[in-house]
Amino acid sequence: MTTVPTRADVEAAAARLAGLLPHTPLIDGRSLPAQLKCELFQRTGSFKARGALNRVLQLTPEERERGVIAISAGNHAAAIAFAAAQVGVDALVVMWQGASEQKIESTRRYGGTVDLAAHDPAGAFERLHTLIAETGRVLVHPFDDPVVIAGAGTVGLEIEADAPDADAVVVAVGGGGLVSGIQTALAGRIRVIAVEPERSRALHDGLAADAAVRVSCDSIADGLNAPFAGAIALEVCRDIERVLVTEAEIADAFRLLHERAKLAVEPAGAAALAAVVAGKVEARNPVVVVSGGNVARHTASAILAAR
Repeated sequence: MTTVPTRADVEAAAARLAGLLPHTPLIDGRSLPAQLKCELFQRTGSFKARGALNRVLQLTPEERERGVIAISAGNHAAAIAFAAAQVGVDALVVMWQGASEQKIESTRRYGGTVDLAAHDPAGAFERLHTLIAETGRVLVHPFDDPVVIAGAGTVGLEIEADAPDADAVVVAVGGGGLVSGIQTALAGRIRVIAVEPERSRALHDGLAADAAVRVSCDSIADGLNAPFAGAIALEVCRDIERVLVTEAEIADAFRLLHERAKLAVEPAGAAALAAVVAGKVEARNPVVVVSGGNVARHTASAILAAR
């Protein structure tokens, strides 16, 4: 049976993280048609620090001795390395060859050890299970752990406090950790709308199949390229509104955020806004979650130069 977090779990996470992580700003986005929840200003450049730190803070003394392990091609990698360093826990992160060099270096800079033996995401998950068996480390899953999801849900509590007039929260989706956390926090209070790239649709296809299914994913929004959606997300987001966006729509929103809001996002951070700008979201006063801000210079320059 899938264990799903509750709003009480999210509220407990908010209390646990208070003073350790910043309450990120909500801005009007200048001439953009939405308020922007700027999670790219969170520690490590994305919302992922919330869930990783919430999980690491609850490790038992014996688990801290064993160390933690995670899998990620991006922002969760840096987040778990950061979180582990805050409490003096050793962190090993399984990534794969071809992952963003910037995100690999960021993970190392925060103190994590990076394993790059795998050639692709499928191989990385196999490598993860091998290393868990060999090392006995504690897995901190990037998007299918109720404690991690409760930490991510604190984004929703901040939006609720800062934008009482919001009628929708628009969230980009990879494996589903953030959207399920926000849905847990805001269900029955504010509509939550999930946005996925057409070329990375793990939640969409998982809900259609009523089970986690592996998908091919090659979106420019690499932070959303999860090979499957988590079981918790499939349960929590069963009836959620869902939108798909094209690569061109993501690129357009990326340029808008750079040029109008002056936000140096990565493509994943522009996906939610893409749905609003493309007219795929019906809302009077939407809040768009902008996460994250870890983009390679060559990626940003290529998108900004294209028209």
